[in-house]
Amino acid sequence: MSKNLTAAAAFADTKPHYKILDGLRGVAALTVVCFHLFEAFATSHLDQKINHGYLAVDFFFILSGFVVGYAYDDRWKIMTVTDFIKRRWIRLHPMVVIGAVIGASVFYWQGCSAWDVSKVSVPMLLVSTVMNACLIPATPSFEIRGVTEMFPLNGPSWSLLFEYIGTILYAFILRKLSTQTLSILVLLAGCGLAAFAIWGPYGDICAGFSLTEENMLGGSLRLLFSFPAGLLLARVFRPVQIKGAFWIGSISIVVVSAIPRLGGSEHLWMNGLYDTICAVVIFPSLVYLGACGKITDPVTARLCTFLGDLSYPLYMVHYPFIYWYYAWVKNENLTFIQSLPGAVALVIGSIFLAYLCLKRYDEPVRRYLTKRFLQVSR
Repeated sequence: MSKNLTAAAAFADTKPHYKILDGLRGVAALTVVCFHLFEAFATSHLDQKINHGYLAVDFFFILSGFVVGYAYDDRWKIMTVTDFIKRRWIRLHPMVVIGAVIGASVFYWQGCSAWDVSKVSVPMLLVSTVMNACLIPATPSFEIRGVTEMFPLNGPSWSLLFEYIGTILYAFILRKLSTQTLSILVLLAGCGLAAFAIWGPYGDICAGFSLTEENMLGGSLRLLFSFPAGLLLARVFRPVQIKGAFWIGSISIVVVSAIPRLGGSEHLWMNGLYDTICAVVIFPSLVYLGACGKITDPVTARLCTFLGDLSYPLYMVHYPFIYWYYAWVKNENLTFIQSLPGAVALVIGSIFLAYLCLKRYDEPVRRYLTKRFLQVSR
């Protein structure tokens, strides 16, 4: 057994985490839950509450690029492409599977005027479950819910598909680029994202969840700017001392997400410009802020650890219950105040379920897969 293979299998998680970035990821995940909660009361993006919660995905992509660059850029002499892809698969895919299973288990309780689940046969549901668990996107004509989502059992899985694309691009192309070339790529992708946001069909970058032409273009541009931007930031990162970074970053994420829609239907470019500023300027700055900050008290340390542990499971398990909540609100014709007990129960229940999945499923499965596929015995 070669020494290099042993080293490559053993180095996982030997670098310290940026705990503040973990905490900010958790805050962003909570804003996503709130954004999705208010979908039940919106008629379009124009009147959605927590209006820009979808931008959390761009923050996740930048953060992912930064963390991947920080963790792996200097390890390619002792790590193969296969090893890297295995590590990312072990880290990400168990929650993709459980999210699909949860989505399937509550599917028949989600019937409403927006989608008639009674028309979906059990075999069709099983096929959709396997496709979602394997991250095989559904075409609009095959999608069982009828709202053109790639993953109708657990909508947020679309961003994991793009995350996997980012992983493959990094393994085969992006890591090999010089810093100058990577900078040019980020600049060009940022211009493309800005053009899509400002002059595109939506006046925003809330795209990527469907296999339609506009969604694939928008989702691709979101990834092609944000993930390489995170990689670039990891390469050029030079920390400075910043106090209160977690609290500054958390408040910023909440405020950015909650800003109402700008410009209305008459001036879509205004909201597109806002989205561009958030994705291209504010979010890289927040990642830099979080990486620079130091935790100086035990309360903040525990909070960041909890939020960081919770963030990915919460993102991946909450949405099936959003479908259920949406159906309940529509079927009963409820106002938000009338549905408030259900909304509170959904948020608290999703947090509890996410933590349960983390401790009883995700961590044990990842330990098993790591031992089975990565640890090399002498």
